[in-house]
Amino acid sequence: MVEFDTVYNRCNTNSSKWDSVKDTYGEDDLLPMWIADMDFKANLPVLDALKKTAEQGILGYSPAPDSLYEAIQSWQKRHHDYLISKEAILFNSGVVPSLSLAIQAYTEPGDAILIHDPVYPPFAKVVEQNNRKLVRSQLLIDHEHFVMDLEKMEKQIIAENVRLFILCNPHNPGGRVWTKSELEAFGKLCAKYDVLVISDEIHQDLIFAPHVFTTFTNVHPTFKEFSITLTAATKTFNLAGIKNSMIFIENPDLRKKFVAAQERNFQNEINVFGYVGTQAAYQHGDIWLEELLVYLKENIDTVSEFLKTELSEVKMMHPEGTYLIWLDFSAFNLTDAQLQKQLIHKGKVVLNPGISFGPKGTQHMRLNVACPKETLLEGLNRIKQSFK
Repeated sequence: MVEFDTVYNRCNTNSSKWDSVKDTYGEDDLLPMWIADMDFKANLPVLDALKKTAEQGILGYSPAPDSLYEAIQSWQKRHHDYLISKEAILFNSGVVPSLSLAIQAYTEPGDAILIHDPVYPPFAKVVEQNNRKLVRSQLLIDHEHFVMDLEKMEKQIIAENVRLFILCNPHNPGGRVWTKSELEAFGKLCAKYDVLVISDEIHQDLIFAPHVFTTFTNVHPTFKEFSITLTAATKTFNLAGIKNSMIFIENPDLRKKFVAAQERNFQNEINVFGYVGTQAAYQHGDIWLEELLVYLKENIDTVSEFLKTELSEVKMMHPEGTYLIWLDFSAFNLTDAQLQKQLIHKGKVVLNPGISFGPKGTQHMRLNVACPKETLLEGLNRIKQSFK
């Protein structure tokens, strides 16, 4: 049994999550529950594999070995019923750099790109920084969960001549695990108007039963012709620092264009630890992930019960996947700046401001629960202290 209750001191470890909060917010003793990495040690077989590589002492250039491709293919088949050929697998340092490459490969400056609202903030940044036109489609709320507004999306696709859609599957920050039927309806809409789909599926393994993840490309045989998939082992196994992600592109023409963009940007090499860590995670991570999901679900239930009994003004969107919780603070009738200030300066706790995820995120915050229960309870009490 993995010991997820152990509290590790991550301060002064050059951690973006822990060591940047004082410089960012100007306060001491802040508890960070924001940046989406976990406060758990990585799986021991992964650490052993990385250690063995370092002990070789010579860290020269390394290509992706066949054993890595086989580990990826096996994981996708076992966990997602997805059969992917070796030829369709590419590598890059991360999902966001891959998004940038995809935008450069498949669109021209000024082209319209559609994203949901709210959604992971780098989606908007990477569109605008590549001089494309950003179009947002607000998600609707049905039974306390986000749903796509396909009717409005169709109107936007027509009016803006949208060329590409960036999908977050599962959704961050709402934790929605889009169903196969939802994805099929969405995909048919994109196919109707020749809209390319880039599906960010980095949270694909962090799914709570009875919900089932479906990779977009796998929904319908034709979807592989107009989509590419971005994913990684790093989110699942808390390995963000090894900087490796995968791009699955089954359409040969789309793959050729993406590879050309990689070569133009010299982004076609990965560090050796990225290869080694990914392979070890996929070969030896099944039990670790199974136990992690149990622990994360308990943490989510803890948040739900705490809010009901201690801070009923705050409403949570129960995640079907991810370790992120979307919190609604609108009952306090504060501006986004006031809400942030109250949590930071009164509660001494750092959450991601909802407004950074898009206009629909106003008066919301995103909470990261991938931490020991002791840390989680301390964070919840600090949130309570902010308003009581």
